[in-house]
Amino acid sequence: MATTTYQHDADGSKFIPATQRPDGTWRKPRRVRDGYVPQEEVPLYESKGKQFKARQNTGLPVGLTPEIVAEARKPKKAGGTIQPIPGMIINVEKKKKKKKTGAEEVAEKLAKCGITEPTFNGQSSQPSSDPNKKLKNLRKKLRDIETLEEKIKLGTLVPDKDQKEKLTKKNDIIQAIQELEKASV
Repeated sequence: MATTTYQHDADGSKFIPATQRPDGTWRKPRRVRDGYVPQEEVPLYESKGKQFKARQNTGLPVGLTPEIVAEARKPKKAGGTIQPIPGMIINVEKKKKKKKTGAEEVAEKLAKCGITEPTFNGQSSQPSSDPNKKLKNLRKKLRDIETLEEKIKLGTLVPDKDQKEKLTKKNDIIQAIQELEKASV
């Protein structure tokens, strides 16, 4: 920020003297009222809350004076030794734990994790808890197969690959129906 130099005229009032612009023209001298502060020199506005927080943010716990902190930070006896009895030296070395970064923690957790493939039984995805539902669905499939067979016998339908596969499963469906009927009786 450029500071302007004020000059005083014969009346004792302040003014900014005339200056030359880069293009060679001259600015007029400007009179400055008493108490005027140029825009560049006005300090930035800081709210009361921000000022209070700046005063409070010393990094110390509430009520702890800087003198106590300075005293606590003074080095104790050198070498980490304790001498409870004169002439007796007990060496106390504390093991420092290495702090892990977030990435190392995640890598460790991932190393412990295992991924297993789910095992699927050859059964349908419907729950086998209700045999009546299963029986009803199997009978419906059997009816569909029988209607397909009738249409093929009449010649109104030429079966495609999926329909042929459905026809081959007829015996399996009949066996499953019989097993379920035996189990329910």
